[in-house]
Amino acid sequence: MTETKPFDFLNNSINKNVLILMKGNLRIRGKLKAFDVHMNLVLEEAEKLNEDDSVAQKFGKVIIRGDTIILVSP
Repeated sequence: MTETKPFDFLNNSINKNVLILMKGNLRIRGKLKAFDVHMNLVLEEAEKLNEDDSVAQKFGKVIIRGDTIILVSP
C-alpha cells in the first residue's frame, strides 16, 4: 500500500515503533498509539535517546505536541 498523505503514514504506523525528532534536537522513540489533526502524538513505551541511540531516559506513556515535531520516522 502506497502512503500518499502524512496521515496515511501515521495511520499505518499505529501500534508500531516510531522515531520522533523534535525541536531542540530531542529524539524520542516509542509505540504510536494515537494522533490528531494537529499531529499531537500519543506514544507508549517512550524513551528519550542519546546521540548514539542509547536510552537516556524512559517515559512510558507520553503526549507529544504536534508543533514541536520536526520529523516522524518508522
